[in-house]
Amino acid sequence: MKFETPAGTNPIDNLRYVGQPLDRVDGPLKTTGSATYAYEWHENVPGLAYGFIVAAPIAKGTITAIRIESARNAPGVLAVITGLDVEALGKADRNAATLLAVDKIEHYHQAIAVVIAETFEQAREAAYSVKVDYQAAPGHYSLAAEKESVDTAMQDEPDKNIGDFDQAYAEASVTIDTVYTTPDQSHMAMEPHASMAVWEDDRLTLWTSNQMIDWCRTDLAETLNMPIEKIRIVSPYIGGGFGGKLFLRSDALLAALGARATSRPVKVMLPRPVIPNNTTHRPATVQHIRIGADSSGLITALSHDSWSGNLPGGTPETAVQQSELLYTGANRHTGLRLTQLDLPEGNAMRAPGEAPGLMALEIAIDEMAEKTGMDPIAFRIRNDTQVDPAHPERFFSRRQLVECLNIGAERFGWHKRTPQPAQVREGRWLLGMGMATGFRNNMVATSGARVHLDETGHVTVETDMTDIGTGSYTILAQTAAEMMGVSLAQVTVRLGDSDFPVSAGSGGQWGANTSTAGVYAACVKLRADVADRLGFEGDNVVFSDGQVIQGDRRAALAAAAAGGPLTAEDSIEFGDLDQRFQQSTFAGHFVEVAVDSFTGEVRVRRMLAVCAAGRILNPKTARSQVIGAMTMGLGAALMEELAVDEKQGFFVNHDMAGYEVSVHADIPEQEVIFLDDDDPVSSPMKAKGVGELGLCGVSAAIVNAIYNATGVRVRDYPVTLDKLLEGLPELH
Repeated sequence: MKFETPAGTNPIDNLRYVGQPLDRVDGPLKTTGSATYAYEWHENVPGLAYGFIVAAPIAKGTITAIRIESARNAPGVLAVITGLDVEALGKADRNAATLLAVDKIEHYHQAIAVVIAETFEQAREAAYSVKVDYQAAPGHYSLAAEKESVDTAMQDEPDKNIGDFDQAYAEASVTIDTVYTTPDQSHMAMEPHASMAVWEDDRLTLWTSNQMIDWCRTDLAETLNMPIEKIRIVSPYIGGGFGGKLFLRSDALLAALGARATSRPVKVMLPRPVIPNNTTHRPATVQHIRIGADSSGLITALSHDSWSGNLPGGTPETAVQQSELLYTGANRHTGLRLTQLDLPEGNAMRAPGEAPGLMALEIAIDEMAEKTGMDPIAFRIRNDTQVDPAHPERFFSRRQLVECLNIGAERFGWHKRTPQPAQVREGRWLLGMGMATGFRNNMVATSGARVHLDETGHVTVETDMTDIGTGSYTILAQTAAEMMGVSLAQVTVRLGDSDFPVSAGSGGQWGANTSTAGVYAACVKLRADVADRLGFEGDNVVFSDGQVIQGDRRAALAAAAAGGPLTAEDSIEFGDLDQRFQQSTFAGHFVEVAVDSFTGEVRVRRMLAVCAAGRILNPKTARSQVIGAMTMGLGAALMEELAVDEKQGFFVNHDMAGYEVSVHADIPEQEVIFLDDDDPVSSPMKAKGVGELGLCGVSAAIVNAIYNATGVRVRDYPVTLDKLLEGLPELH
């Protein structure tokens, strides 16, 4: 089904199920421990063996020898596999580094071998006995030290220039010229990366934890140099992904290699301390922002350059994209710079691009507001735009940023804020309010589904879409129930299996909108088949309460399957509406903090997010996503940082003992408001996405609140105590 123009009559608009705050249909499975995750598929698998990774002990160099005799002779060991023991592996385009090193070490903790044994403990013990000889090579590990070496030829894409930034900036009445930094950050999903592999003749089944089934299958086929149709990927439940499970990782490859070598089922899980250095992470950025405005506060010049690092073949953190669309300005410049670093691969982490980009831009906007003498909200509204500044002919399909800001200001009590910093005290605590704009682009991609109707009137949905804890099972069930006119209890949703139609997958905030639109398309086809089998003609057929109705005539839905089940399969294919209209999501983030005037300790007291993100398919599950994202934003602002050993080239705090994340006690009060924002040019669902929007801008809102409380402006994340103490006002 091709979606090109806004639909007329749409069964989704009945909103009996879609748009309602319903409980998760998979909730009972998860709360009772009945949902099967990647490492738990072993119960009915005879002969299961365990693999344990041997990780590179240096960040860059050459392996000169791997001594594995001791490991091979250890109790219970079935095989020790190195890169030299397998046929030449391919390298998928989505991986910057090889997943099993042969001789060259590209980053710390890169997999260089896997030990397969009868028990996990035996595999682990034997893996520790593997000895590696290597020749270390000098590497580049510091973005700050290396960024100046970048030349034009190393840019991932050309700079974008509109108008004459230099002249407009020189003529501006008010200007800022500042540099902001964000650190490397790691995914810390509750479920580690894990896989179990089984070979049957030349066919491979892999149970894994992966957000993008088709990407995983395609990349594994390329890596193993085998036909894709001989690989099945199964991933129905995922204990968190955040982008860290978008791609094929070493656990999946090593499980497949181990199972093939031993002719046994093999499962491999990456130990928690290996994950930050062995998988992808959010790379650090250095961002240079220059803004000029006239005497009325209108931005006339805006420049945003961002430096980030990656392995050869990697891509930059696209931290400037929101600066191309969020505010007006006739004269603009954005540029990305990519520095080659020998750290682990940098790649997608929740809201790649906008999340770190807004951490800088929204502090800069606050600084501009202060210099112009304007309220931060008024300054942002003054510079709102309803068109893409680079292409004024492209209007935003829906843009309620001003509404987000005004409603948020009223709800949060912004009028009580004291504009002058460091003026509000509560005993030893300094109090402040801050805000920031949230922004995330709406992306669409082809997404497919298959639906079945049986003789009882039960509907089954099948798609390789995944649920990373965001509620995919529930919103897909809501979509099918709405379309077919049955109750939620009469719908079963099956996900995460490459035997099902290919969906857009879970990532980039596109999953909910695209996957439900795919189910919509399949249901449109099934509705036509039902009507035909029951003898209804025309388009005015209504599906409601298990009945098919046209005028005075009605028939039971189940009757259509009396002669045998009906099955329909289709994909939603998006036309050019995303080119004709700029599609984005918006938010206003508001934060109140208290800062201890003696120690610099920051306590976030309350947070508010006001979101305009298309139709909200399930406000309950969407709220969970947003408050989780807000919590992640607090971590990014105050705690989260992968500390780089710039001599040895690895992330020092690579486990959950040393990598600090936010917990419930860090945020006493969180509130989320969703605006009525149905977007008819986004999809037949009129939805967009909200999970990543809930993060974008949060960190800057916290930093702006800290400035309002203390008068200390911190431009380098995270805002740790040492960065505040020196500038805190003395108590009198």
